[in-house]
Amino acid sequence: MPAAGKKTVEDIDLQGARVLMRVDFNVPMSGTVVDADLRISDDSRIQAALPTIEYLRDHGCRVMLCSHMGRPEGEVDPDLRLTPVRERLSELLGAEVKEGKGPAGKVPMLVMESMEPGDVALLENLRFNKREERNDPGFARKLAGLADVYVNDAFGTAHRAHASTVGVAEYMPAVAGMLMARELEMLGACLETPDHPVVAVIGGVKVSDKIAVLTHLASKVDTVLVGGGMVAAFLAAAGHMAADPESYGEIEVARSLLQDSSARIVIPMDVITAMEFSEDAEPITVNVPAIPEGALILDIGPESAVAYAEELAGAKTIIWNGPMGVFEWSSFAEGTTAVAQAIAANNDCVSVVGGGSTAEVVGSLGLRGRITHVSTGGGASLEFLEGKTLPGVAALLDAAQVSEISQG
Repeated sequence: MPAAGKKTVEDIDLQGARVLMRVDFNVPMSGTVVDADLRISDDSRIQAALPTIEYLRDHGCRVMLCSHMGRPEGEVDPDLRLTPVRERLSELLGAEVKEGKGPAGKVPMLVMESMEPGDVALLENLRFNKREERNDPGFARKLAGLADVYVNDAFGTAHRAHASTVGVAEYMPAVAGMLMARELEMLGACLETPDHPVVAVIGGVKVSDKIAVLTHLASKVDTVLVGGGMVAAFLAAAGHMAADPESYGEIEVARSLLQDSSARIVIPMDVITAMEFSEDAEPITVNVPAIPEGALILDIGPESAVAYAEELAGAKTIIWNGPMGVFEWSSFAEGTTAVAQAIAANNDCVSVVGGGSTAEVVGSLGLRGRITHVSTGGGASLEFLEGKTLPGVAALLDAAQVSEISQG
């Protein structure tokens, strides 16, 4: 099935083709090269790409993978080399992943020419070359010259118009990989063809960070549950606490959403506060009308957590983006944990979790297997939920387009 109207690897004849595949191997690392303890702390992004890689290998393709890691700003950073990723991928595939070098220069083509059907290679960090993030046409042509077809399986970078996400598609047939296809299908279905009632859970530090997603979702869903630091703006807009003069703009946005949205906007009835932003700060549970002046709202309260869980229990479709509080600190993590557990407990719904920190919550609680879909995209999933067109998706062939692959 085409993903959001785009061709996928399953829609074209790839047998024996040379493939340039964009992946998102920007995995979290710990340690340094100097200390000889550099290692991957979470390989879930590597594992997410395996189905497409294996599909291409099964079809006799020679696969050149490309990815970025971190923000080296066009300079070579030993701690951001993809060697640990290549070694881990070799373990997962049970086959050696060749060192593609590059990403520019003569070596990548020599590596491709030496590969046999089913072989896999990985280019060095794309962002070691300044031309990647500039979407430089010459760099894009260099990448495109390595293969016959381009496969984008890096949803997490689809909101970036870079040479490896957009530029290469100007010079070769471009289709979605299996992970990209699932991301588009799941996120798209939640917004366009969901089963009702649809409940969105939106957290975040400030309303300004989520204005676009809040506004777009409020026109698509039945209920929005508000959490995170932006709760303060909504409570002030509802007259439950004093307005901070520096937040007048955000309060007006919140007031507009409360008054004009077709969706029901639900705000907490109690919150966990502290007088300073510190992990060691004393957590104080207060009802909404009694929030002390100067107190910081660091989580939703226990009564609100129960009420949110009840809303989620009756949902047929759930979209969650953003924690309910400072979940990294145990004293302010209970609201986020309660929401995650409530979503996981609803076996009669389609649940989609988007955003890096939200996915981290689900993973840390061991709940990934009980969520319908955990998005691999942070900024990309957020922009998708805002209703934006993602450049990396727009660059792919439409499902109705006819395309022939000229194999070198």
